[in-house]
Amino acid sequence: MIVEACVNSLESALNAEQAGAQRIELCAELTAGGITPSYGLIKSVREALQIPVHVLIRPRSGDFTYSDKEFKTMLEDIKACRALQADGIVSGILDGNFEVDWERTQELIKHCGDCSFTFHRAFDWVKEPLETHLRLQEMGVNTILSSGQAPTAVEGIDLLDKLNQKAGHCIIMPGAGIRHDNVHLFKSKGFKAIHLSASKVIKNSDSEPPLSMQAPRLMKENEVLVTDVELLRKVIQIVN
Repeated sequence: MIVEACVNSLESALNAEQAGAQRIELCAELTAGGITPSYGLIKSVREALQIPVHVLIRPRSGDFTYSDKEFKTMLEDIKACRALQADGIVSGILDGNFEVDWERTQELIKHCGDCSFTFHRAFDWVKEPLETHLRLQEMGVNTILSSGQAPTAVEGIDLLDKLNQKAGHCIIMPGAGIRHDNVHLFKSKGFKAIHLSASKVIKNSDSEPPLSMQAPRLMKENEVLVTDVELLRKVIQIVN
């Protein structure tokens, strides 16, 4: 069984390799579900690690339905990852009805070249997971990361098991809430890979910041933040 560690820093990547993980998924902002890491982080991790590095390509938090501009950014990020010799790409696109955007997903796979392609947990929003799995496999997807369409992989293990029974070359990789005290469930079911962050909270300082820089009320998965032309124009007119 491959153990893939989801990490968002060079320190965590090194810790994962030291612990014995067979590969990592590199991202930024784990608490927001992960977004594309910076060029500098990808380069630093790729140079420091001996194990395979898969990189998340997700241009923003929120849903998985992207504009043409966002899609272009994703293709450019994949190009950068290939130049940095990443071993795999982790991504996925849905349409507005929570179905796979087949045309764009095929384009992502095409741009990956020799990199393996993992369709990420956007899969957990699709309406027909069994049929979707088979079609993704036919398209050349190497791995599907999923919680079995449940809050945790333990809760979704029945669907994951059904998917795994039909898996050919496309590996079903359970992820979400996998820990040392439940990993045996996935081992016994014969899954070929698991995905977890195995993270802990470390205080950087004993001092509490004077105010929060986070905006949790704005982090809804069916909403995104976009600069409003009129609002900004009003401010600029006043300033000028």
